[in-house]
Amino acid sequence: MESTVACGSWIRRPENVNLVVLGKMRSGGSSPAVIEIFSFDPTTTFLSSSPLVTHVFDEIDGDPSAIAVHPSGDDFVCSTSTGGCKLFELHSDKSYTKLLTKELPPLKDVGIQKCLAFSTDGSRFAAGGLDGHLRILEWPSLRIILDEPRAHKSFRDMDFSLDSEYLASTSTDGSARIWKAEDGIPLTTLTRKPDENIELCRFSKDGTKPFLFCTVQRGDKAITTVWDISTWNRIGYKRLLRKPAAIMSMSLDGKYLAQGSKDGDVCVVDVKKMEVSHWSRRLHLGTPITSLELCPSERVMLTSSNQWGAMVTKLSVPADWKEWQVYLVLVGLFLASLVAFYIFYENSDSFWNFPLGRNQPARPKMGAIFGDPQPSDDNAFFDSGLVLDL
Repeated sequence: MESTVACGSWIRRPENVNLVVLGKMRSGGSSPAVIEIFSFDPTTTFLSSSPLVTHVFDEIDGDPSAIAVHPSGDDFVCSTSTGGCKLFELHSDKSYTKLLTKELPPLKDVGIQKCLAFSTDGSRFAAGGLDGHLRILEWPSLRIILDEPRAHKSFRDMDFSLDSEYLASTSTDGSARIWKAEDGIPLTTLTRKPDENIELCRFSKDGTKPFLFCTVQRGDKAITTVWDISTWNRIGYKRLLRKPAAIMSMSLDGKYLAQGSKDGDVCVVDVKKMEVSHWSRRLHLGTPITSLELCPSERVMLTSSNQWGAMVTKLSVPADWKEWQVYLVLVGLFLASLVAFYIFYENSDSFWNFPLGRNQPARPKMGAIFGDPQPSDDNAFFDSGLVLDL
């Protein structure tokens, strides 16, 4: 019998290769609990048929329950069903892949950790427990920044902001809190109406507008609410998934927000327009989606569920411009402008070839038109700010 996938995540390696790590629960007496690393082919959007490397858990370790990958792609943390977390260091090149296991003393025998997260810059690590205990550690020194046993009733979700300054966390009782990641000071509690439960949270990651997105259950209506993190004021909401969400993910570039439902549907939202750009209905039919993560460099997503295992799905969203395509267009426009100018210069009768007076200078040379080739300080600048249409 095949092991059940409990959790999964992308690993972005320094050599611009994307791998996938899956945590699988033990199944009966035949299949042990394991961590497996798979390669990913961006051309076919398939995972390798067999893992590159496998780590087998001892029975006393229990099953993997959550995974958080460091932004460097060199290591990741896995929580287990018996309580506590393990650190895995990944070493790989073209010829081999190797996993080294290490203990995390501040997170040893601390109970089941429901939520794990690294800050965007990789300098902080946070763990939220089933018992509502929040721990924030400095990485990689493991210095304890915050050890708060009564942060929540029980953790539901958490996420770091793009600048790694804030940590947002949500509770099973419907509340949500904001923490300063540098010193662990509680900053604020998000406001909500009496009939609202805040469930999932993700910060914007595009670097233009400081937003926090939260899924909110308002009675029997599921909505996505937006807070401005410069003021922590609530600025609006949208109905996107239109059913209770089990999990939410933000793309690395912040352009897309994905939500997975409790019955196996996934929608992917264009953040700038706040409109659904992709639907995967009945992707994990009738089963809550337990893992959902958008690929760091390709428009594909990784999902998993206890019943249907792990899947990689290509998104039906507009293709991104590659860097070389942008440069090619700019070079083409520059060459086209030179050709147009030369044609105008050679054929214009009304401007250059007008009758010359007795004391009027002759037609200027091309060098005089273009001027001194030295760079000028009066260059135009670009404003790349984006505005969310909520």
